[in-house]
Amino acid sequence: MKGPANHEKPDEAERLVIADKLRQSREYIGLSQDEVASRLNIPRSALSNIETGQRKVDVIELRKLATLYRRPVSYFTNDADPSDISGPVRHLARTASKLSSNDLEELSRFADFLKSRSSIEEE
Repeated sequence: MKGPANHEKPDEAERLVIADKLRQSREYIGLSQDEVASRLNIPRSALSNIETGQRKVDVIELRKLATLYRRPVSYFTNDADPSDISGPVRHLARTASKLSSNDLEELSRFADFLKSRSSIEEE
């Protein structure tokens, strides 16, 4: 995704980041917009507008989407609660902070894979 243009307001830029993460998460787990819209009981066009940043996602919708996509709401909002981070995770974060952007993307995909695999094994 492109960075925010100079004419965008900070709220718009943040909405676009959230929109992109929502779209990527939906695609990652292999759901269509129709499937997600049906589960959320919203029109597909509304979900499309959310994923393009043309429509704000409300808190209730974001919580439902986060649950459906098996991600914490903070993943989409970039909020982090340091008290939620255990020692091993802090160590990984320190180590990951020294990786290249390509390596970070690969690490993120691998972490997503492990999380998805764990979720499937639990079901």
